[in-house]
Amino acid sequence: MSRRGPLPGRRSRLTAASAIAVGACLALTGCGGSGESSSGDSEITFWDGNASASGTPVWQHIIGEFQKSNPKIKIKYVSFPIAQSQQKYDTAIASGGTPDVGLMSTSLLANVAGQQALEPLDDRLAGSSLNGKLSPKLLELVKAAGPDGKLYELPQTTNTGILWYRSDWFKEKNVKPPTTWADFYTAADKLTDSGNNRFGFTIRGGAGSIAQILEFAYAQSGISQFWDASGKTTVNAPQNVAAVEKVVALYKKNTPSADVNNDYLKMNAQFDGGSIAMMQHNLGSFVDHQKALKGKFAGTTVPPSPDGSHVLLSSPVGGLSVFKKSKKKDAGWKFAEFVSSKAMSDYWNSKVGQIPANVDSANDTWVKENPTLESAVKVVNDPKTKIVQMPYYLPEFNAITKAESEPLYQKVLLGQMTPKEFLDQLAGKLNEAQTKYKERKGG
Repeated sequence: MSRRGPLPGRRSRLTAASAIAVGACLALTGCGGSGESSSGDSEITFWDGNASASGTPVWQHIIGEFQKSNPKIKIKYVSFPIAQSQQKYDTAIASGGTPDVGLMSTSLLANVAGQQALEPLDDRLAGSSLNGKLSPKLLELVKAAGPDGKLYELPQTTNTGILWYRSDWFKEKNVKPPTTWADFYTAADKLTDSGNNRFGFTIRGGAGSIAQILEFAYAQSGISQFWDASGKTTVNAPQNVAAVEKVVALYKKNTPSADVNNDYLKMNAQFDGGSIAMMQHNLGSFVDHQKALKGKFAGTTVPPSPDGSHVLLSSPVGGLSVFKKSKKKDAGWKFAEFVSSKAMSDYWNSKVGQIPANVDSANDTWVKENPTLESAVKVVNDPKTKIVQMPYYLPEFNAITKAESEPLYQKVLLGQMTPKEFLDQLAGKLNEAQTKYKERKGG
């Protein structure tokens, strides 16, 4: 949607101070508190901080449907890439130019809500037709990601880790699809034929590697808490160290040597290009695999832990947040509520292949038509499934698990650091960040 010009009805004369404020707002490509138009219509600004060629048309459709049902509320749509989200929100909060409503993720929530920029939505949800219609587990994850246990984001969608595999290769070699960790390691070895440029697995050694190696570690160890009884992280627990050692042992034996630099795009290209038997990613890569491999692949959640239950990392939960400085909170809430309704939950999640927050969507036809998604929905909502709640509320979390730790994990793959040394360093930084957070909170 194109950016609209100045709204009619504004005073033509501005003081120097207000002119500066307006200029700062426009520099942020849209801000909240929009005035009334001459026709009495209300305009709210919605920021989509996860812009993509596939996602933007979905939002435009949802906005169009909302405006049909709510003709007096206009949506000003502003989009930007996910890599810019934190900076955009931080700058907007500092300048007072926040939108009315914005796309949020639990990975960003602690930082944004921690600056007291968001409106608590608990009371609004309690009085909404959505009350009781959203996944209790996802509501719990959203509340846990915030600074004070309140609901600062209305959940719409989430993801989970998937082990994608070439079903045709498994059939060709008469190898059992991976339903246990023993199956996984056996398959990785049997499906490796390096002479023909075929490898059993691809490791993500570059950008985004830490979340994926921790996902494999906790799923194998069965540890279900990120912090132990003493308040220290379980990242470097002996069971997690042993699990990481097993994964790292696959490098160059059952994986390409170039995997040390793998980001998502490189890893995905290898799998879709026909040189990899298994890759670890989330539901979001289904569309790419379907285009490239059609019926020659399948997916499953990561295998269960030793006690038979699934242990999953808390994937970021996406949804909409209403900003505290908005003068149109009621309209912003109405849009957020509409986005999480069953009809729009069906539309959004069916297009991107993710897990709907709306429980009425979980048993719909479009879920059953995607066996990988259906199994993921069942596992995520299974009462026996344990979800390790990642400490997204720590302001330093993203820096620690990305810029500071990704190069260290590459050293592990290259044999320059042991898995235990790596996890001990990661644990030390996380424990320090947690201590500082408790001190700031007064406990």
